[in-house]
Amino acid sequence: MAAVRNRWFAREPKPNSHAYVFCLPYSGCGASMYRQWPEVMHGVEMCAVQPPGRENRLREPAFDTYEELAEALIPQLLPYLDRPFAFFGHCASSLVGYEVTVQLLGRGLPLPTRLFVSSQVAPHQGPHGRFLDMTDEQLADELSLLITEMGGNPRPDIIDVAMGTLLADIAANRRYKPAEPTVLPVPITALSWREDKEVPGALMGGWSECGEVAFRELEGGHYRFISAPETLKDELRRGMGAVV
Repeated sequence: MAAVRNRWFAREPKPNSHAYVFCLPYSGCGASMYRQWPEVMHGVEMCAVQPPGRENRLREPAFDTYEELAEALIPQLLPYLDRPFAFFGHCASSLVGYEVTVQLLGRGLPLPTRLFVSSQVAPHQGPHGRFLDMTDEQLADELSLLITEMGGNPRPDIIDVAMGTLLADIAANRRYKPAEPTVLPVPITALSWREDKEVPGALMGGWSECGEVAFRELEGGHYRFISAPETLKDELRRGMGAVV
């Protein structure tokens, strides 16, 4: 009998990979947003995570909080944490990567080699972002732009489905308000984008209160990460350091 594929990943992580980067999807999106990324870079496998409530898991209820999502995701990650690994998140999904790391630390479980956060203020300084104050019509326009950036066709039926996911993600983002940052014994790479009007690099300084941070500014706007530009690949390689 064929093994059942783990729905938490767009592609089951390969057991012979040297290391993993677990890529967490942007608000309103699923794992397919990383389809332009290479599967493997210098022996490090890029593993796109698929939370419930989107794409092939659309019929499953989305999580109400990042804490609940992290708690459910950790058991799915455990089989792969016997080698170097990292988390990558962009905008709100940076906070999911942070929360998963906080919970791994609290449980005495293996910790990532590095946490990559992109275009997001530090957790204790949020919630932040213009999505929080947009009307449904404005959010639909933003989804249309995002789907186009991902190489898709923003048909009205697709927008309608994605809106439900996006609204649930925005609600979870509003609920995530840690009073004080947890200082992580994990190095952080905080990535900003020069043309990003959503979260300018100047707003990301609070990550220095969460641990040891390397701040990097890359060329491009808020959605530039989707195409995996060479500058981003360079930062992933540099951040993984001795394991690549």
